[in-house]
Formats: sequence, C-alpha cells, structure tokens
Amino acid sequence: MTRRRLPIGIQSFRRLRETDSYYVDKTPLIRDLIDRSDHCFLSRPRRFGKSLLLDTLRSLFEGREELFRGLDIHEHWDWSVRHPVVRLSFGGKYDEPGEIEGDVIEQLEAIERHHDLVPVPTSDTGPRRLRNILDRLHRKTGCQVIVLVDEYDKPILDVLHDPDLATANRDYLRGFYGIIKDCAEHVRFTFVTGVSMFSKVSLFSGLNNLDDISLDPRYATICGYTEDDLDRVFGPELEGLDREEIRTWYNGYHWTGGERVYNPYDVLLLLRKRAFRPYWFETGSPTFLFRMLMERSVSPMELENRMAHMSLVSKFDVNDIGIEALLFQTGYLTIAEERRDEFDNLYRLDYPNLEVRVSLNRGLLGHLGKAGKEPLDQARELCGLLEANDFEGFGDVLRSYLSGIPYQWHATGDLARYEAWYASLLHMCLRAVGVDVRAEDASSHGRADMVVLTGGQVFVIEFKMADGEEDAAAALDAAVRQMRERGYAEKHRDREEPVHLLGVACGREARNLLEIRAESA
Repeated sequence: MTRRRLPIGIQSFRRLRETDSYYVDKTPLIRDLIDRSDHCFLSRPRRFGKSLLLDTLRSLFEGREELFRGLDIHEHWDWSVRHPVVRLSFGGKYDEPGEIEGDVIEQLEAIERHHDLVPVPTSDTGPRRLRNILDRLHRKTGCQVIVLVDEYDKPILDVLHDPDLATANRDYLRGFYGIIKDCAEHVRFTFVTGVSMFSKVSLFSGLNNLDDISLDPRYATICGYTEDDLDRVFGPELEGLDREEIRTWYNGYHWTGGERVYNPYDVLLLLRKRAFRPYWFETGSPTFLFRMLMERSVSPMELENRMAHMSLVSKFDVNDIGIEALLFQTGYLTIAEERRDEFDNLYRLDYPNLEVRVSLNRGLLGHLGKAGKEPLDQARELCGLLEANDFEGFGDVLRSYLSGIPYQWHATGDLARYEAWYASLLHMCLRAVGVDVRAEDASSHGRADMVVLTGGQVFVIEFKMADGEEDAAAALDAAVRQMRERGYAEKHRDREEPVHLLGVACGREARNLLEIRAESA
C-alpha cells in the first residue's frame, strides 16, 4: 500500500482529496442516508469528523464529480444535477447578547456574494434573510437548496453558565431553524450536526421533521474509524505500533447496533507522533461538567457502569440538563451495553477507553484544587505501597490525600453516602494513574466496595464509617467479617494471585481516614 498524507485538521473534502490524503470512504452510508431521509440530525462528540462529513455532502450536491472518483458513490450518483448549497457553521463566540444575530447576518451575506444574489433591503434579520435566500436560490437555479448546519448548538453550549443568555440564544436559533421547514418547497435536503441532542420541543419545534440518526444503528459508524478502517486505509502507518495498545487507548465509542469506533483525531495524531497521549481530551476542558458533578454530588465512582433510560441520554435543554446526557453526548461516556424489554431501552454507560478514563479522573483531581504533580505522585505512591504490602504507609498517604479534598465538596454530599464518597475519592485517585479498579465488585452474596488489581495482587477493600477512633475498631471488625462471610475474594481465586482484604474506617466528624486493617484472604 502507498503511504499518503495524514489529514490532520483537514475539514475540507476538496483539500483532502486534492492533497492525496488518507480518506475513509463514508459515501456508502451517505448514499443510503440520502435515499432514506430528506432532513437529518446527527449528534457526535467534538473532533469526530462532523465538519468533514458536512463538507463531503456539500461537494456531492454541488456535483464535484472529480473529487469522488474511486469512491463508492461515484457510479451511483447523477452528476448532471447540481444543487445550490447553504452551509452555516456556528464556530464563533456568542457570549454577548446579539452576537449570534450578527454572526448569522455575516454568514448569509457571504452566501449571497457567493451565489451573486443582490441583498433585499427588507431582509433585515437573520430569519428573513435566510427565507429570502432559499426562495431566490431555488428560482435562480431551478434546483432545490441543500441546507447544512454545523455546530448548531455551540451558541448555547458556550454560555450554559449564563442561563439567561443561553435561553436567549436558544430562542433565537429556534426561530431561525424554523425558517428551514417554512421553506420546505425550496429545500431538497437538510443535515444538522452538533454535540448535544437538544429536544425538538425546546430548539427544533419549528423544524420538527428532522430525522435524528444519532442512535440509528445503520449510521453508527458514519463518523469515526472502525477496526477494518485502520487495517484497510491506514495499514502503511501501523508498523511498529501495538494494535492492542491502540485499541485500549482509543477505541470504544458506540452508538448502538454498529461496531465500536475510534476518534479520528486520536488515531491521526498517534500515527503522526508515534506516541500514546490523550490527544482528544487535551483539546477541551470539561469545566462545566466538573462543576455540575460537584453541584449534584455525583461521585467519580458513579460514572462507571451507569444505567440510564434511553430518554435520559437524550434529555438536554438549557434548564434541564441530565448528567447522563451531558456525559454521553460530550463523549466522556459511551454505550457499553444495550438492554431492551417490552417497553423500554436501557443503556449501560461507561468510559469508552483508557484515554478518557484516566484523563477525566485527572481532570477531576485538578478541579478539586489538587492540581499539578502532587495528586498523581500520591496515587503512584499508594499503588507502590499496596504492591509492597506496606499497609501502614498506604494509610498514611491515603490520609494525606483525603485531607486535601476541599470542604466544599464534602459539604455537597449527603451524609448517608459518606462510605461510597470516600471510596469514590480513592477510586478517582487510582484511576488517574491507570490502575485497574473495580467499583462495587459483585459476587454471589453481595458487592465489595472496591477491588484493586495491581502488581500481580488483588486488594478487596471495604469502607465503613465510624463516629470516632473508639468506634473505628468495631467498624473494621465489621468490614473484614463482611468480606469473609460474603466471599468477596472467592471470585478472584482463579487469578492465582495473592488476595488481601482491606478494611478502611473513616470518621464522620474527622472527614478522613481513622484506621486501616489488612488481612490475607
């Protein structure tokens, strides 16, 4: 196979094809989509190739046949028909009132210039101008218009910290998008992409004929790279890289039905730099997510294996943002398993891969004020002490780590959940350095709070709360007795590794570790 250019940062289909860059042919899915639907919506996390997909559609409908030679759709498309295209992208800043209207007007003016349309004086607002453009382009060319909208939700997502402005931007966009349906006789095909799935009632009430393909199994791989794509397209670049390590780091995104996919940005940067790094995570800081987790007292441990009803992963509006929806739609959780019964669809959500699992937990540590090397050094030290069976030292470092957790985060939690809370803080710390940690590890008789697998050993950990140091011994007795009676260690015997039982007693008033006890299982 011939080596080609890696299309890092290229969102133009024309440029990608003219520079002989690698291209994963998505045109079979595009052809099927156009045959089935006239108005589509797709939600995917950032840097998943949505903009390139839209530009591919633009080139296709504009009839740029030379760009599609050698691709699946070339022999199945009528190149004699060329549609005018209106493409809008909301990639700017919208953190001041009125900025969204100004940006829309500028984009529509550019579209008028491109198509040699003289502005109409009465078209003094974005919605009126769009209506006028769609009408005149149809009349001028004799072909219906293609409408493509990229980052449709960015003007809202950027200002979620300001509910009034977010609501104002949402209401403006609702009226603007409604024009597309009002001008249905002029529009042949609509495709809208973004990160979030704002409800049709709140944002698309005027464009309620959109076919949401975000969770349609037929189009699960329309963005992203599959395992086959890596072998078939990027084969010349894979030499010297461990495929299993690539899979562990970057594969795992899943939108029902189809196979799991890689984030293209991660893959391309890996092939360029030949080093495993959290490339995708480093391009965005989910501060809003961290703040929401604190405000809603959602522990880091609860993020894994989180069960959600189908309606929850798509529940998103300015004043009603579900934590499951936010985590899933932004790409920090993905569908690990789908369960169906007669009435409902349930999804088990989990981290897609090692990159997100480690990076998100490190980000949470930083948001807690435990930034820099200190928390990671503490995590590595905790692992080393466990592996050396220095449980006294482990307790000292854990006590130091817990003492650095800000009071505000403790205060947001329900006192009845303190055991799970301290378990989650240790869980987050160990996850931040990539340790294999199993939260609420189930056995036939119950669930262990935590199981840590490191250094060829198994550590079963049970947390108990105590009212003071005098009560700590009784709490530890109860913890160890529970682990033994319920056989938490038995499911790990087949690993043929040493198994240790660790009881951890934390004080309700002290808000820290009181005592730790370790025994061989």
